[in-house]
Amino acid sequence: MASSSRSALTLQQAVAQAPVLARLSELAAESNARLAVILPALPPALRPLIRCGAPDGEAWTLLVPHNAAAAKLRQLTPTLTAALAAAGHPVTSIRIKVARRQP
Repeated sequence: MASSSRSALTLQQAVAQAPVLARLSELAAESNARLAVILPALPPALRPLIRCGAPDGEAWTLLVPHNAAAAKLRQLTPTLTAALAAAGHPVTSIRIKVARRQP
């Protein structure tokens, strides 16, 4: 078995070396941070249903699997926006989309 002169990159190294991947990683981290802020304000039954999209400036998209979850989330939007602002995430708009989960 011959040894390779190339060394394997870790995922973090690959992301750091590719600007597009680095930006996607930053967006994912920001979205997860926002989700962590709003989860305590959500009813427990709604928490596992929410998936978050990438932040888009001061807008953010949340995905839910059905209309009932979307309706409840829309009712909570002012509370969620206030929680995000208090945590230093200046979100002025939360978009809610119904997206069926893939099996």
